Amino acid sequence: MRTTRYGEFVEVRVDEATHVAELVLDRPKAMNAVSTGMARSVAEACEAVAGDAGARVVVLTSTHERAFCVGADLKERNSFTDAELGRQRPHARAAYTGVLELPQPTVAAVHGYALGGGFELALSCDVIVADTTAVVGLPEVSVGVIPGGGGTQLLPRRVGAARAAELIFTARRVEAAEARELGLVDILAAEGADREEALELAGRMAGNSPVGLRAAKRALRTGWGMDLRAGLEVEDAAWRTVAFSGDRAEGVAAFNEKRRPEWPGE
Repeated sequence: MRTTRYGEFVEVRVDEATHVAELVLDRPKAMNAVSTGMARSVAEACEAVAGDAGARVVVLTSTHERAFCVGADLKERNSFTDAELGRQRPHARAAYTGVLELPQPTVAAVHGYALGGGFELALSCDVIVADTTAVVGLPEVSVGVIPGGGGTQLLPRRVGAARAAELIFTARRVEAAEARELGLVDILAAEGADREEALELAGRMAGNSPVGLRAAKRALRTGWGMDLRAGLEVEDAAWRTVAFSGDRAEGVAAFNEKRRPEWPGE
């Protein structure tokens, strides 16, 4: 297990046996509220993980017992001038974009509060595992702003435009059972089991071809906003990346030899 701290508020643990990287939000005194410093830490950690060949899948977790992340640090922002708020914006965007653009499949492990920017961090992941204590929502309009970490774009892609509009315009919080029913989260775990279940899921993903995983994610994400014909071209390009790779050759050989593949990751 390799563990590296990025700034004061984030650490990354890479399990070299399972090839799963755990990106851990660690600002417990503020319930992981996203300050300027924490945003920088998240962005830096994502940049490092993106280039780590040993990390095939990334799990986003929290050290706080009662919260995944409560969103932007409004206590910090309360002291900002307009100019200071403007200067913070690139750091916040880099954090959310960093998670969204990780080339590996990503799984969020959510418990307790995941609100505003905290929920946007989870929405930036490919799969969201939540336990029964989870409370999610995008309440930004209740404090005079809008979701600015991708929420207005990511939420409609999950639940449709009308449902996203209702949730964003009312600023309401949604508890775990309803969140699962609406598709705000994908897997509902028992209380306290979100991290364990997310890591188990990530381990199953990580047993597959790292080249295939990244190519499949690229096809999924790039094709989101395209019509079918354009999306199929994206898929074909991703297929060609994998079809002529060392991973494809090893996967076919392992299948025929009835053994586990040893992925070269090339």
